Amino acid sequence: MKSAVENITPTRVKLNVEVPLAELQPSIDEAYKSIAQQIQVPGFRKGKVPNRLIDQRVGRGYVLETAVNDGLNGFYQEAIRQSELVPLSRPEVEITEVPQPDKAEGQLVFQVEVDIRPQIELPDYAGLEVQVDAVSASDEDIQTALDELRGRFGTLKVVERPVADNDFITLDLAASVDGEEVDAATGLSYQVGSGTMLEGMDEAVVGLSAGEDAVFETKLAGGEHAGQTAEVKVAVTAVKERELPEANDEFAQLASEFDTIEELKADLSEKAAEGKLVEQGVQARDLVMDKLVELVEVPVPASVVDEQVEQHFAQGGHNEGEDHDTEEHRAEVRTNTERAFQNEVILDKIAEKEEIGVEQSELIDYIVQSASQYGMDPNQFAQMLDGAGQVPMMVGEVRRRKALAKVLELAKVTDSDGKEVDLTDFVRPAGEASAESVSSASSASSASSASSASSASAATPA
Repeated sequence: MKSAVENITPTRVKLNVEVPLAELQPSIDEAYKSIAQQIQVPGFRKGKVPNRLIDQRVGRGYVLETAVNDGLNGFYQEAIRQSELVPLSRPEVEITEVPQPDKAEGQLVFQVEVDIRPQIELPDYAGLEVQVDAVSASDEDIQTALDELRGRFGTLKVVERPVADNDFITLDLAASVDGEEVDAATGLSYQVGSGTMLEGMDEAVVGLSAGEDAVFETKLAGGEHAGQTAEVKVAVTAVKERELPEANDEFAQLASEFDTIEELKADLSEKAAEGKLVEQGVQARDLVMDKLVELVEVPVPASVVDEQVEQHFAQGGHNEGEDHDTEEHRAEVRTNTERAFQNEVILDKIAEKEEIGVEQSELIDYIVQSASQYGMDPNQFAQMLDGAGQVPMMVGEVRRRKALAKVLELAKVTDSDGKEVDLTDFVRPAGEASAESVSSASSASSASSASSASSASAATPA
C-alpha cells in the first residue's frame, strides 16, 4: 500500500492512498465468507457456497464493493500510521478507483481529507524568566488562620439583639409565586453573609430581632419554578453569635498536637508561608504557560473548535434558568477552547521531548483527586472512566501537567522586589507537580476531551 500526504493547511491534509489488488485480497476473501453466510444455494450448507456461485448469484462487483467498504477503515488507519499523523476530526473519504470485476489486476484508490494535530517547533524553554508578585505571611494572615481554627471549636449562644452580619440565626421560610405558596420550611439554620440560601436573604434579615419577619423578592434557582420570581417571607426565631475559645495553651492542646499557643502560632505561620508560596507558584505556572504560547505558533483547526463550542452549549454550558447562548459568551468559549488546544499541543510536545511518562500511582492519585471534585467514590469514578474509554485521556492530562511542572522547574522566577523565588517545594522532584500546582495546571481539559473525542470519531471514515 502506498500513501502520500498533501498539506492543505497547517491543520488539514489530504491523504492519497493506493491499495494493490493483492493487499485487498484478504478483504475480498472475508467478503466471500460473509456473503456465503447470508445466501442459500440448494445443495450447499450455509457458509459453504463456492466463490464462483456467489459471483453468479450476487455478482463479482458486489463482492468487491463489500470488500472495499469493510477494509476501507483498516487501510485508512494504516495510512495514518505510515504518515505519523494524529487525526482530530472525522475523515472525509472519496473513492476514485476500484478493481474491475472482470480483471485480474487493479487497485483501490481513495483520498481522505482530515484535520490533524499541527506540527510545532519548540523554543528553548529552559530558564524562561517570569516575575510574580512579592508576598509574605503577615501577622494578620496568622491571626486569621488562628481565628478560623478557634471558630471550629466555638460555641453558639443566644443573644437578645437584632441580627448582624456573621450571626447564626434560626428561621422559617415561605415562598409564593403569583400569590400561591410553592415552598415552605421551618427551623432552618443559617449564617448571615454566607450566601448559601436565597439571594436577598442577608439584606432582609439584618436588623431583625427574634420574633420579627420580613418579605423580599428573589429569583428561584431550582425546582419546578426555577427562574421565576418569588415573594419570600422570612421569620427569625432565634439569633445566636459564636463564642470563640481563648487562644491559650489549653486551646493549643485541644486543637492541635502542640503544647503551647506559641508553638501553634509558629506552625500557623509556617503554613501561611507555604500558602503564599503556592500563590506565587500558581502565578508563575500561569505566566510560564503564557510565555510558551507567545513563543510557539500553534495553528488551531476551526472544525475542532466549532465542535467543542457546540458541545459546550448542547451540554448545558450555562446556568439553569438563564440564557447564556449569546455572541459574547460564544466568543469567550471559543477563545478559551482555542487557548486550551494550544496549551495541549505545546505540553504534549514538551512531554515527548523530555520523555515524560506516567506511573500507575500518579494516575491513581489524579483519579482520586478528580473523583473528590465530583463528589464520587474513586473506584466508581475509575470504573466509569474505563467504561467510557477515557483512561487514555486522563493519562494524557497527567503527562501534560508533569510537562508543565518540568518547564516551571527550569524557569527563573523572581518577585516584584527582585528577589529570586524558590519553587522547589511547589514543584516536586522529577518534575511532578504538587497537589496545588496540578490543579488546572494546563487548563487543557476541554481540549483534551476534544482531541480524545475527535480521535475516536476519526477511527471510522465517514
